[in-house]
Amino acid sequence: MRPKRQQPADGQESVWDYPRPPRAEAAMKRVEVVAGGTPLADSRNAQRVLETSHPPVYYLPQHDIDMSRLVQNDHSSFCEFKGRAVYWTLELEEGQIVNVAWSYPDPVKGFKAIKDHLAFYPSKVEACFVDGERVKAQAGDFYGGWITRDIVGPFKGGTGTRGW
Repeated sequence: MRPKRQQPADGQESVWDYPRPPRAEAAMKRVEVVAGGTPLADSRNAQRVLETSHPPVYYLPQHDIDMSRLVQNDHSSFCEFKGRAVYWTLELEEGQIVNVAWSYPDPVKGFKAIKDHLAFYPSKVEACFVDGERVKAQAGDFYGGWITRDIVGPFKGGTGTRGW
């Protein structure tokens, strides 16, 4: 059963107003990722992908990421809208975080803006920020959405939401 859409207040967006199929757009905000006690990424050139019932996923350009700390691993997946994704492992002094991020090396038409960009799971790093606001991770860790106070749900991803 589809949940009831929360009514957004002024300055908020409802994820139920996002499109399906999804779309990519310029984020127009500062996006930061911190891991291992130090900045991993800092960008004002991120893209965000919007899809019905999901918080936005932020894709940061590789030139704004400390790529020396990341290694592409063997994991991959397929998205019917964006194409084949590859995954990245973060190397830290105290160990590794496997599948901390993903990217689309050759995204399909309509998503070329996220080529050479990585998306990070907020739950797998120390912190993610959008314009200085600490992000809350989307439940379920499958979709990797970033929840901020300007986004309202309910959000797909948690237990019992698969059929939405």
